[in-house]
Amino acid sequence: MRDVMHLEQLEQAEALFKPQRIEVLRRLAEPATCSEVAEQLGQTPQRVYYHVKRLVEAGLVTQVDERKVRGIHEGIYQATARSYWLSPTLVGRIGGLRRTTDDLSLGYVLDLMEEVQTDIAALDGSAPELPSIGVSGEIRVPPDRRREFFEDLRGTLQDLFSRYGGSEGDAFKLAVACYPKGDQDQ
Repeated sequence: MRDVMHLEQLEQAEALFKPQRIEVLRRLAEPATCSEVAEQLGQTPQRVYYHVKRLVEAGLVTQVDERKVRGIHEGIYQATARSYWLSPTLVGRIGGLRRTTDDLSLGYVLDLMEEVQTDIAALDGSAPELPSIGVSGEIRVPPDRRREFFEDLRGTLQDLFSRYGGSEGDAFKLAVACYPKGDQDQ
């Protein structure tokens, strides 16, 4: 099972439009038969099989085994990935394809996140170890010091790019996003 599957085909996205299908997909995090999933969800095996068949066609679920029960072959299915990312290219941009050039705008952050998502999806998930790091935190900056903070952040990153920006060694992409946090925790 892959960690992430990047959905780039409309048929894959459409397979997830039904809430029942998403619930079936969640139950298939571990290998299971349609009968087992049906029992967990309080549905008929036929109804679950209908959803599983559609998920298999979309490449979101695979048959990992088969067993014979009372003369009938029963498939054992499992989700293809732990999480699924919908490619922003499926929706496209409203109002044209103009890239945002102001690095202090939310549009630039959205462009950056789309680029990061595409880059990560292209990595070889079957590789035994992909050297990477993810860091997240919250910083509180008074409004009158906001520009100073952004200049410090830009300076620190430029220093890293200068020190490690040569042509020797493995190439890594560094993307930093700084955006206002919503009011949900306040």
